[in-house]
Amino acid sequence: MLEIEKIMAHARDMEASDIHLTEEERVMYRVDGSLIEPQHIASSSVSELICSIIPQEMEEQFQRFIEDLDFAYQAESGERYRVNIFHQRGRKAATIRLLNDYIPSLSQLGLPTILEELICEPRGLILVTGPTGSGKSTTLAAMIDKINEERAEHILTIEDPVEYIYEKKKALIHQREVGRDVKSFAQALRSGLREDPDVILVGEMRDYETIQAALTAAETGHLVLSTLHTSGAAQTIDRMVDAAPPEIQSQMRTQIAGVLKGIITQCLIKRAAGNGRIVATEILIGTDAILNMIRENKCYQLSTIMQSGGAKGMHTLNGDLVRLVSERMIHREDAFRYSSNIKELEQLLF
Repeated sequence: MLEIEKIMAHARDMEASDIHLTEEERVMYRVDGSLIEPQHIASSSVSELICSIIPQEMEEQFQRFIEDLDFAYQAESGERYRVNIFHQRGRKAATIRLLNDYIPSLSQLGLPTILEELICEPRGLILVTGPTGSGKSTTLAAMIDKINEERAEHILTIEDPVEYIYEKKKALIHQREVGRDVKSFAQALRSGLREDPDVILVGEMRDYETIQAALTAAETGHLVLSTLHTSGAAQTIDRMVDAAPPEIQSQMRTQIAGVLKGIITQCLIKRAAGNGRIVATEILIGTDAILNMIRENKCYQLSTIMQSGGAKGMHTLNGDLVRLVSERMIHREDAFRYSSNIKELEQLLF
């Protein structure tokens, strides 16, 4: 077994989410959201550790400082990892994200049951948002696998890199990796419309071209799932609109309102008792009232509708944080750390 794989196995035993390798520094793990320096882990050469997992076809471009590397790595034991390798101060460094060795169900992740209803939609756009490391990829994988279990449909995933590998169940699944199977998300989306998909997973909507292609795919009768690095439903809509040229932003709002089925915002918070983290969510459902607000550029009012939309499966992030505090699942101070509206949370908790 490679030395790097021994470190990976130890990190799993420690229930870490990430491994940090920096040349001339000690190995670090992220456990329950905090960085720790594990005992009994010392490598004579972090540079050699990093080089041992670089794919052969990427070695030259990395050595020539052309670009950072993003790829998936599968250990001999079968576990998969998402790897980013980069230079800092002229030295090698890497961040390795540990992926689950199985795809958990939505209920195992502690996500609201409304998500199971959302993925029954035959067409439209579903977005999973949140900060880096909040579990968005795992949530999307659970949603895709739920479809895989229940529907004989064609699922096309576009990822950078491919993270979870799906077993054959009812669905036909094709997984395309940006940089290996296709040049870009937008190009894969455009060609994907000619590949007879029912469901399309876009790993990330990074730019206007990709956002527009995803909206077009949803408009033409496909169920599209994707992610954005935003901290709430209103910010998600604004981010998509702001990505468009000013002269077509009104049209963009109309497009979004025509296809949006739901937005799930999530964050992972350390449990008050014991190890591990628990998910807090904000759920927006594309009801008529919500979609009208989007068309009329009144996203600042979405929170009010979500607060009163419990019967439809909606709630705000602050509402879920209050629930978790009242159930003593998380500490009060952690709720404030993750809230995007601290003044409102103070009123709700006191």
